[in-house]
Amino acid sequence: MVLHLSDRYSARFRFSQAEVDRFAEVTGDLNPIHSDPEVAAAGVFKRPIMHGFLSASIFSRLLGMHFPGAGTIYLSQDLRFKKPMFVDTEYEAELVVLELHRDRHTATIDTRIVDAASGEETIVGVARIMNPSIA
Repeated sequence: MVLHLSDRYSARFRFSQAEVDRFAEVTGDLNPIHSDPEVAAAGVFKRPIMHGFLSASIFSRLLGMHFPGAGTIYLSQDLRFKKPMFVDTEYEAELVVLELHRDRHTATIDTRIVDAASGEETIVGVARIMNPSIA
């Protein structure tokens, strides 16, 4: 895919509790705030929340598989977690090309996740990527 300044890409997604549990197992982050409803009920969000990095991992899938796609190298990602995210809730990831450096085959991409029902931002940030198609 050839990227142009201001190009946009979005995709809806959700994660299940089973996926959260697998992420916890792989990373070793077994904090019960992510899996135990009783522990979570006593906390500030009143129910289990997803791991922030599991939530943001959607950017890796979208950049590596769709926008611009295969061959993408993630150079950096700046993230700000604005609101908790919950399992079995629909979200929308939105990507926008902010800068292109064709001589270096790199791009700066605005990355954002919003709650699909409310439109509220949950994660915002900026990614830098490299891809041979950025020429």
